[in-house]
Amino acid sequence: MADHAPSIVYIASPEGDTGKSTVALGVLQMLCATAARVGVFRPITRSTTEPDYILELLLEHSTADIDYAQAVGVTYDQVHADPDSAISEIVMRFHEVAAVCDAVVVVGSDYTDVASPSELRFNARIAVNLGAPVLLVVRGAGRTPDEVRQLVELCTSELHAEHAQSVAIVANRCDPEALGEIGAELAGFEVPCWTLPEVPLLIAPTMAELCTAVDGELWSGDAELLHREALSVMVGGMTAEHILERLTEGVVVIAPGDRSDVLLGVVAAHEADGFPSLAGIIMNGGMLPHPAISRLITGLRPRLPILTTKLGTYDAAGAAHGTRGRMSSGNSRKVDNALALMEEHVDAAELLARIDLPRTEIVTPQMFEYQLIERARANRKRIVLPEGSDDRILRAAGRVLQRRIADLVILGDEQKIRARAAELGVDIAAAEVLDPLGSEHVERFAEIYTDLRKHKGMTLERAREIVTDISYFGTMMVYEGIADGMVSGAAHTTAHTIRPSLEIVKTVPGVATVSSVFLMCLADRVLAYGDCAVVPDPTSEQLADIAVSSAATAQRFGIEPRVAMLSYSTGESGSGADVDKVRVGTDLVRQRAPELPVEGPIQYDAAIEPTVADAKLPDSQVAGKATVFVFPDLNTGNNTYKAVQRSAGAVAIGPVLQGLNKPVNDLSRGALVADIVNTVAITAIQAQG
Repeated sequence: MADHAPSIVYIASPEGDTGKSTVALGVLQMLCATAARVGVFRPITRSTTEPDYILELLLEHSTADIDYAQAVGVTYDQVHADPDSAISEIVMRFHEVAAVCDAVVVVGSDYTDVASPSELRFNARIAVNLGAPVLLVVRGAGRTPDEVRQLVELCTSELHAEHAQSVAIVANRCDPEALGEIGAELAGFEVPCWTLPEVPLLIAPTMAELCTAVDGELWSGDAELLHREALSVMVGGMTAEHILERLTEGVVVIAPGDRSDVLLGVVAAHEADGFPSLAGIIMNGGMLPHPAISRLITGLRPRLPILTTKLGTYDAAGAAHGTRGRMSSGNSRKVDNALALMEEHVDAAELLARIDLPRTEIVTPQMFEYQLIERARANRKRIVLPEGSDDRILRAAGRVLQRRIADLVILGDEQKIRARAAELGVDIAAAEVLDPLGSEHVERFAEIYTDLRKHKGMTLERAREIVTDISYFGTMMVYEGIADGMVSGAAHTTAHTIRPSLEIVKTVPGVATVSSVFLMCLADRVLAYGDCAVVPDPTSEQLADIAVSSAATAQRFGIEPRVAMLSYSTGESGSGADVDKVRVGTDLVRQRAPELPVEGPIQYDAAIEPTVADAKLPDSQVAGKATVFVFPDLNTGNNTYKAVQRSAGAVAIGPVLQGLNKPVNDLSRGALVADIVNTVAITAIQAQG
């Protein structure tokens, strides 16, 4: 149970389509970066049977232990039947949520019921009963700056009439050209006012949503690309050449299935250089292409999604045009855009101060990941990603660029990489794409590599071949300062990533061992585990290297290092070669870093659990409160980190390579997009020094 009243913010709007979910998601992210248990509550929902997609999205990003049923208040039907009883039910259900939270984001009604002029006032009544200040969200789309100001004045007067307290105002979906003017019009209000531009992507439907809207099915193409957003709709009623003239990025073309000229022309345009990347084709009227055309398209194997529907042109176009995209938990591109929008335009520190959010010593996985991104963004570095042909790398690159975590260089064939990114709906326009096979750097890199490896008999001719390998090319970029760090390994082995670094970048002075740590994000703290990925059976000297490097890595990421040198024995209780190896390693750490708190040999339970530590090593600085765990071998370390990850639900970030002169990090070949984004952020922070 919470031992204090949680901080609350009530996000309300006077109408539908304000983009309130974008604001709610951004506020939730800000709170999760500061508070340990952040919950979500929805006072009014449309129904108890149909899922509320906004609530599902927010619960996905919340950190309190609350399920969907707990986060729901009442339905519109209950409000209509007895408003006072509905408010009583809302208050009761809210306090059940608040009891287990440090902060709660309350998201007001969506005007999905019969719209009522009194709906904002009813939200204000709820906010007052919950003791929550209101963050007002208004829509700027289609309004002049003066009209936005008038709307805000009307809304704030309604809030005040119900004695609701305003905490801030956000004018969302504004004309990007009018942001300054709208901001000036809102400058006279007593609370902070922020303006957010209209971002077409956030309201654009995906091809999957359009498929549902037209009651269609996928006839041809890559089903994975149904997740791409359709930024506009065009009815292909003209001749093929005129359609080709009017194609734009992300457009979906609607045409009858018997228009072979249109179908073939659009499919070819999508694949051709010099034409935009399209979202898809909808063949209407229930007609399919002629069998010969079908065979031709099948032979071309286009990835572009082609849907078929029985609706006529008018109905298909109306259904497609009227479909508004939803920002759901599965749409990472929209989520990233929404978060980036809030980060860029809303002052998080000022908003959190007005919400009066208390600071906590607890560090949750979400807090740690947010802090990583903030630190990387504060001093942006240039990171090279050698594996540009991997879809996960492209998706991660889009996120990194969208959130301004780092500047990127992606290696590979530029035409193919940019075309595939466009197909995936990923914006990598801000990234540099370099092809090692045709790069101007090859000759110079070959000369440098020849000089570095001449003691091994390296020749310039052989070096020219070696440096065009993506790992060697990327490592040479880091060595030469063209990039600040490298992240690789999604599609290659650890050896393929590390070997060039050992040959070119080499280790830091005083450390002979390249090793790794995993940053283990538990429910309330972050620990460092090393080495779980690189050195199979370290010697005492290598254990000392791993300990010193791991402590430095932990400190770099805000973890106060207290090092436990792990063994199956604690203190002087055991003997044998394995224990003695750890004991010698511990002595070497004390000699090399006398200021570093270190204990060993020590068992895991004595290192982490205070009650066990009091019994086994009562006077230790480390026992019971260790933050850096050095395992005696790779077998123990790798199995332990995976056991904690799976059994305790910890988020394992890494492996983070350490001991190199410049940051190079290896990915697991099973890495998820989020893992790659975190590793890029870590590499950028390492590059900051």
